[in-house]
Amino acid sequence: MPSSSFWPMTDLRLRTPRLELRWPGEADLAALAELAAAGIHDPSVQPFAVPWTDVPPAERARSVLQYQWGRWAAWQPSDWTLTLAVVEDGIVVGLQGISGHDFAVTRRVSTGSWLGQAYQGRGIGTQMRAAVLYLAFAGLNAQHAVSSAYESNVASLAVSRRLGYADDGIDVLAIRGRPVVLRRLRLDRTTWQGSQDAPDERAVPVEIAGLEPCLPHFGLAG
Repeated sequence: MPSSSFWPMTDLRLRTPRLELRWPGEADLAALAELAAAGIHDPSVQPFAVPWTDVPPAERARSVLQYQWGRWAAWQPSDWTLTLAVVEDGIVVGLQGISGHDFAVTRRVSTGSWLGQAYQGRGIGTQMRAAVLYLAFAGLNAQHAVSSAYESNVASLAVSRRLGYADDGIDVLAIRGRPVVLRRLRLDRTTWQGSQDAPDERAVPVEIAGLEPCLPHFGLAG
């Protein structure tokens, strides 16, 4: 793994009352690969625009590793994807990503994530998304965050609604040879700031550690 003196993202940490989100080390990558091999959704549906899970378990596991390595190698301050292992009680339970293209100009991020099936339906998805939204808005001074999910992906849409996202249009994609409606969602800075005073799960406490040395890699001044 890269030394933090050359690649400070290895020391970046996001913490909520239940979770730690961190740059995945070798053991974390192995755990993520195993989670993917075990399955992360009902095989009768396909929740991803890129159907990377429609392959045998061993191939799913390899694709997780290859995706991480590819994102690391392709990182540029003008085009980056940060993928963090999600850890609950010392156990890797999933992956949370956040991306920016020309972020220093657009101040716009997008998010994507997945959880192992055994850890779904327990509120983890809300806290991990809240953590990267805090990174985006409080840490990186984002103005907008966008997400998307198929109409059938009720859980993902519920997380977005819970955190204050608003509808931002639809797309129709061909998935497994059938048309599927993809709902786009957007959260603006003003709405996010208002949610931080909300007395419900939108106001998830988040701590960030190790961000300042990372700022130039996000295209921002240190």
